[in-house]
Amino acid sequence: MSLPKLTPVPKFELGGCHITSNARAHLTQDDVLRALQRHQVGDWGDVNQHDRQANELALKEGSRLVSVYHSATGVKFYIITEADRSMTTVLLPEDY
Repeated sequence: MSLPKLTPVPKFELGGCHITSNARAHLTQDDVLRALQRHQVGDWGDVNQHDRQANELALKEGSRLVSVYHSATGVKFYIITEADRSMTTVLLPEDY
């Protein structure tokens, strides 16, 4: 008998979600939705150890969260959730 796969619990609210027009032009909806789900459960993607630790501290202290992902076609993009958790933005590095 196999146990059902558990879905990770979100660690924070995303607030309103926004995607830049440049990111919308280069990313698929699946890329964005998959990354948003990862971001919300604390899978910060391709950040370095320092940024990973900063995000973990930000969860406790209520500061900005930043994740880095790559689309299925290799396009690098960021997801940033503001400190007050009112807004999450999906953007490409050149949009920053």
